[in-house]
Amino acid sequence: MDNTKRAILCPNCGKLISADAEVCIHCGMKNPGRFGLHSILQKSFGGNIGFLQAVTYFCIGLYLISLLIDPGALLRSRGFLNFLSPSGESLYILGMTGKIAVNSGRWWTLITAIYLHGGILHILFNLLWIRQLGPMVEGLYGSARFILIFTISGVLGFILSYLTGTQFTVGASGSIFGLLGALIYYGRSRGGVFGKIIYPQILTWAVVLFLFGFIFPSIDNFAHLGGFIGGYLSGNLFSYQEKKSETSGHKTLAAISIVLTILAFVINFVVLFL
Repeated sequence: MDNTKRAILCPNCGKLISADAEVCIHCGMKNPGRFGLHSILQKSFGGNIGFLQAVTYFCIGLYLISLLIDPGALLRSRGFLNFLSPSGESLYILGMTGKIAVNSGRWWTLITAIYLHGGILHILFNLLWIRQLGPMVEGLYGSARFILIFTISGVLGFILSYLTGTQFTVGASGSIFGLLGALIYYGRSRGGVFGKIIYPQILTWAVVLFLFGFIFPSIDNFAHLGGFIGGYLSGNLFSYQEKKSETSGHKTLAAISIVLTILAFVINFVVLFL
């Protein structure tokens, strides 16, 4: 038993190897067992709880916390669309973004606000779309690039929202439009029968969702637009599985984005209680 060697998944190719191997026998990566972020990568790209599930649980958890911070907000009637909405104070505490937050130096809210929601309909709608689009993007681009597209799109959406003067904003809608943008890029780039099926279907969904943003009040349409642009450009920049398999570089960037997300929430709460 003392001679039993520990096995790991190679951070680059994802195949089973010895943790003590100097070189991966499958892809040739040197010292795969000493890869700095390999433990985070394994949990993110092959554990029992994937990024999609983590986002779902995290959004729900933060939504419940936002209600508990100011339960009195539940008693304030603000119409059907705002049913079970947390107060603005609760959302600000948890990391709401916008012109006021960013101008006061709270730059990390460009990340934290992705996971906050302004009401029960808001979070249900967004989570349904994340669970609809997420597996498609993950299957076509890979887990690491899915994380990158989701995070980059959400941040770019809020940056455009900030630049256009939006005072307060929250939600994963920018990331959702980023997933749509990445899928539209895939359909156009790939072509063929499959690409021609994907492209018009996803384009229709994107147009319908854009139109909804102009029909319903208090929708951050600039965050949607920025997210869509971010997703389309990310899909182009990182490419998809059929063109280029995921590399250790993609996985490292995805792991860094997860660390930055966690760090953003840590900073938010440290600043809050200073």
